Amino acid sequence: MIVEQLYTKCLAEAAYYIESKGEAAIIDPMRETQQYIDIAKNNGATIKYIFETHFHADFVSGHVDLAKKTGASIVYGPTAKTGFDAIIAADNQEFKIGDVTLKVLHTPGHTPESSTYMLIDENGKETAIFTGDTLFLGDVGRPDLAVKSDLTKEDLAGMLFDSLRTRIMPLSDEITIYPGHGAGSSCGKNMSSETVGTLGEQKESNYALRADMTKEEFIKELTSDILPPPQYFPKNAMMNKMGYNSFEEVLSQGNKALTIEEFNKEVNEGALILDVRTQAEFIKGFIPNSLFIGLNGTFAMWVGALIEDINQKIVLIVPEGQEEEAVTRLSRVGYDNAVGYLKGGVSSYGGELNTIKSISADEFAETASTCDILDVRKPGEYTSEHIVDAPNYPLDFLNDHLNELDKSKTYHVHCAGGYRSVIAISIMMQKGFNNLVDIAGGYGAIKNTSIEKTSYVCPSTLK
Repeated sequence: MIVEQLYTKCLAEAAYYIESKGEAAIIDPMRETQQYIDIAKNNGATIKYIFETHFHADFVSGHVDLAKKTGASIVYGPTAKTGFDAIIAADNQEFKIGDVTLKVLHTPGHTPESSTYMLIDENGKETAIFTGDTLFLGDVGRPDLAVKSDLTKEDLAGMLFDSLRTRIMPLSDEITIYPGHGAGSSCGKNMSSETVGTLGEQKESNYALRADMTKEEFIKELTSDILPPPQYFPKNAMMNKMGYNSFEEVLSQGNKALTIEEFNKEVNEGALILDVRTQAEFIKGFIPNSLFIGLNGTFAMWVGALIEDINQKIVLIVPEGQEEEAVTRLSRVGYDNAVGYLKGGVSSYGGELNTIKSISADEFAETASTCDILDVRKPGEYTSEHIVDAPNYPLDFLNDHLNELDKSKTYHVHCAGGYRSVIAISIMMQKGFNNLVDIAGGYGAIKNTSIEKTSYVCPSTLK
């Protein structure tokens, strides 16, 4: 028996390859499916099933493409309704993969169809559970992502409480947990950076599995201090439910070199310029009206959070050799309308480039008391520690609050390390803000200066 976790850091997402006696199954595959086909081919195995733990909201799964390429059957848990052929399994239904078995445990709560898959080995021993977004290491799935459901987040939180206590917690402490996500995902609040653990460890450390916790306490805990989901989540969930264009079509369209004439034509017709270089490269010179989101950060998640129209045409400014990577990572969150990249990058532009002023944390500290500051970190980061009197405008929701800011002022912008602040400045420049200064190194550098800081205990950490 083989169990392999394939982890995608940019989305903090875990897919799984399971194999026994020449048969294989994939759980929650990513959009680009060739990697799974290659593993099976190299092992002399045939992919028999594609198991989906739920309708994913934070990425576009590869289930539809993979089924077409391999002939494998797509399996969802009870109550799922799809726009393509799939097996809608019954609770406790078993599927054979060689000498091992995957058993469906319906665990609604994150979404109504959410299911956990139990792995039973060759000897009939229950060895592992693939929990999707039902149970993470350190957390559980948020209860507000159901697709077109009449259920409230409180309703789903109550279902999740029951699922955990009737289907998961009675299992052996030795059971291995293979979750759908790790730290960094927006599908939970307090996920661990670890990606494999045991149920016994989670019973001791995961707040959601406390034995003395009432259902009412669980619901309150799970639904409090929860930020709205990124705007692209319901759009990805619907793509996963109804189907989508093939990854190969999307890649062929987007991985195309454009002359400056072709580039300008696309921009004049409404295409968004997305610059995916590093922030250090971007601030030195970029095409006016470009949006910066660098491939060196959590690129796909920020694309999904900040580009509201998932069908927006996109032209790329991308380092040579990373063109396919950029289009692939856009497709992971359903942004399938990249129409090419400018051949030669900004050096081919010919027009005047914009720049961003950047200063060190020490330079900033000397004049901070007279500066207008924007802290674009997440609320949890801000409440942990921040500059005295600095307002918090989280990048996720910056577009919704720009009308509260004064274009005549000079704003000094910082995040934690310098990636998000440059994204924020690129957005603000698109909206007519011109007096902006980036603080290099972000709060990580600022906290080592003499600048006055304020600290709080984040309420969500109080148990």
